[in-house]
Amino acid sequence: MTKKSFNEKLHDSKDMPKVIEITDPKTISMYRGTKMLIAPPIAYDEIMRRVPYGKLITADYVRNYLARKHNADFTCPLTAGIFMNIAARASVERKIDETPYWRTLKKDGELNEKYPDGIDNQRMLLEMEGHTIIQKGKRYFVKDYEKNLFVLED
Repeated sequence: MTKKSFNEKLHDSKDMPKVIEITDPKTISMYRGTKMLIAPPIAYDEIMRRVPYGKLITADYVRNYLARKHNADFTCPLTAGIFMNIAARASVERKIDETPYWRTLKKDGELNEKYPDGIDNQRMLLEMEGHTIIQKGKRYFVKDYEKNLFVLED
C-alpha cells in the first residue's frame, strides 16, 4: 500500500466536519462545553490561506473560529495541530499555490517547531515579512504579535 502524500491527506475529509458530544467531566471543564468539532484538514488550509502578507493568526484563534462556524463549543486540539501541520507540509510539497503556513502561530505568538524545516525556516519567513522574533528560553515568539493579528470575517 502506497503512503499518501500530504496533499492527498489535505483533501481527505473522511466524514468531517463532525461534532461529537463529550462526556468526560475533565474535558468539559477544560474546554467549557460538551460539543467538540473535528474539522477536516482542508478547513484549516482554507483559513491559513486567508492571512495576508505581514499579518498573523494563532492556532487557538483558528480553532475558535471553526468551532463557532460549526456551532460547537470547541475544536479538537489534537486533530487541529495535526491538520495545520498537514496544510503546511502539503504547501511545501506542492511548491506552487502556496499556503502561508508560517503566519499561523502557536498560542501567545510562539513559533511552531513542527512546521517544515522547523523554527529556523518559520523565523526566516516571518522576518522577511517584517516581524521581529525573540527568544525566551528555548522557545521563539513574534514580538508584539498581537499588533499584527488578522481578523477573519465570515
